[in-house]
Amino acid sequence: MRQIQEREAAEYIAQARRQFHFESNQRTCNMTGFTRSIVAVYSICMLVVLLHVQLNIIGGYIFLDNSALSKNGMTPFAPPEVQQQYLSSIQHLFGDGLNELMTVVKKAVQKVLGGISLKQSISLLELEQHVNQIREQVEQRRRSSTAESSGNKLTLSSYMMPDEESTLSAQACGLTEKDVGTIKLLNETRDLLESPDFYIVLNTCLNRGFSQLFDNMAEFFRPNRQDPGESIAADSLSNVSLPLAKVIPVVNGQINSMCSETPSQFVQALLMAEQVKEFSANVYEAFSATQQLQK
Repeated sequence: MRQIQEREAAEYIAQARRQFHFESNQRTCNMTGFTRSIVAVYSICMLVVLLHVQLNIIGGYIFLDNSALSKNGMTPFAPPEVQQQYLSSIQHLFGDGLNELMTVVKKAVQKVLGGISLKQSISLLELEQHVNQIREQVEQRRRSSTAESSGNKLTLSSYMMPDEESTLSAQACGLTEKDVGTIKLLNETRDLLESPDFYIVLNTCLNRGFSQLFDNMAEFFRPNRQDPGESIAADSLSNVSLPLAKVIPVVNGQINSMCSETPSQFVQALLMAEQVKEFSANVYEAFSATQQLQK
């Protein structure tokens, strides 16, 4: 399963790289680097967790299809054509979902950083605070847990899957009203993406992703007197500042490390994260249970 996830992740990340390259050629805004790198973290985390969900839902149904209970003349839950059609729905993340996410992040970046002069110097800790403010804008967090859940339901999940009101053809490749099995899988997946458990796992991945982003950039904020092999103290990061004009290319350069051609250490770490694996196991267990045969 892990090899399948890594192969799928590498394929879709390569697709994301092409999209980011297109965006960089189309936009000349000074803040494009921030937008692209932040979107890269979001999209990779969404991709990894969504792949876990989809492959384990499919895996659960394949188990049922191969079980003795389903061999008694029952119609398969997930024949190959349904699997292919269902998995094609992930294209939304790298199509309309990514475009919408780009727009939202760009507005948030402009709102948070737009008033800062390119000559103004900022430290890595200040940069982290700015990015956290951008995340607040993008994720539309609320103070109350109920409102927070509702806010994320309306935003983050919509980038990964179109809602039920979307046309069937927009939900999966070649989908029509006759494709009852695929529609059932999509609806079940949508319910999972809107669950609190899914958001907790996704948020854990996002926190790890942005932490990795800042770790990568820390080298550029290293005091001149410090040797490359030495660890960087937190207080030194607040003392070293760079003009925003020099920070932008540093941020922009993170695209290559986050979206490498082969699964990066970051992607592999997400695939093997305990919370992700535990959530995936729960999804598989739920969809491979014999109770599914009664639905």
